[in-house]
Amino acid sequence: MEMNDLILLSVDDHVIEPPHLFDKHLPAKYRDQAPTMKSMANGSDCWIYDGKVLPNIALNAVVGRPPEEYGVEPTAYAQLRKGSYDIKARIDDMNVNGVLSAINFPTFPQFAGTLFVGSKDPTAAKAIVSAYNDWHVHEWAGEAPGRIIPIGILPLWDINACVEEAKRLAKLGVHTVTFPDVPAKKGLPSIHTDHWDPLWKVMSDNKMVISTHIGSGMSAPYISPESPIDSWIITMPMSIANATADWLFSPVFIKFPELKIALSEGGIGWIPYFLERSDFTFRHHNAWTNSNFGGMLPSDLFFRNFITCFIDDAFGLQSLGFLNTDMVTWECDYPHSDTVWPYCPEELWKSIKHLPKETIDKITHLNTMREFSFDPISLLGRENCTVGALRAQAQHVDTELRSGLGGLNPSKGDGRPVTSGEVMKMFAV
Repeated sequence: MEMNDLILLSVDDHVIEPPHLFDKHLPAKYRDQAPTMKSMANGSDCWIYDGKVLPNIALNAVVGRPPEEYGVEPTAYAQLRKGSYDIKARIDDMNVNGVLSAINFPTFPQFAGTLFVGSKDPTAAKAIVSAYNDWHVHEWAGEAPGRIIPIGILPLWDINACVEEAKRLAKLGVHTVTFPDVPAKKGLPSIHTDHWDPLWKVMSDNKMVISTHIGSGMSAPYISPESPIDSWIITMPMSIANATADWLFSPVFIKFPELKIALSEGGIGWIPYFLERSDFTFRHHNAWTNSNFGGMLPSDLFFRNFITCFIDDAFGLQSLGFLNTDMVTWECDYPHSDTVWPYCPEELWKSIKHLPKETIDKITHLNTMREFSFDPISLLGRENCTVGALRAQAQHVDTELRSGLGGLNPSKGDGRPVTSGEVMKMFAV
């Protein structure tokens, strides 16, 4: 097997929503309550919703810039690579990167659609959520059959509405919804109650995956405002470990053994120790904690129900003997700063070329196709799906780094480290 023979499906990319997002799918009576795009006096483009100005349209969508200009936030569409928000340009950027298909998490609604929790008009917010999903399914994914794995958001403040929207999404062929990693941190009912059971049943019955992105409920914390931003970036993927323990020791997967959850952008290198610690804790403390795994060990349930995801994780890939290779998946993270676009195949190949072809195929595409019920190969033909075939279609795509685009870049000319506190100020509403 060679690198150009790889078939790559990413379980974690992102879309920067275009200004016309709500033009076609939101009923007219709610148009005046929809999020709107406005160009500000300082040149930035901002979404405005519920009287609040949301300052960050792009959430670190710095793909195509030189690293010294990554900053935190492009603040206007003119500062973004077009593939961030235009589907035709996105497909070009996927082709030149050798990526066949990808899940695209939302941006301005936040990773789990939690922007709409607490809206002034819950009825209008439900319509806005549905309109967002219709845009995503029909205009974003629908414009490129086989290339975008559709993902939905839910009206999380209303369990009955969640159930109805999940049923509607299932009929539209959507097999995953994004959900907060710790909903209680967003003021929502805990996963340790039976509140969400009607949703879990619908999702289980329709083979829909819970996609829970790092920082979607319990923010990836930084140590102190003075700590260098590097320390925060390092620990972001591993921060999902706390939420993982919450889900693992919840009753969710005992009640719904067919339900799956994906730890999006979580990495895999930390998981072997996490599972070792989980099993030790269960064996050593269960006499007084009363945890219930239905006769299994925590690691058994994890291997059955948890989909793991990595961008670049050489240690994790050397440790596959401690994981379930049927549940390991790859991600690209376009257009965020962790992506190595347009060289994802080259970087991935370094870490997987030692593996058997059967294992490579599992983690690059087969596991994702099975768990997310998405088969682009049957639709497009295997000969058109490889890294080599996709790149052959993208010889016209310009991948030269673009400099001087502007945006919020906290880097200092004097060489002092950028701190976590300085970066957090840029996310203020």
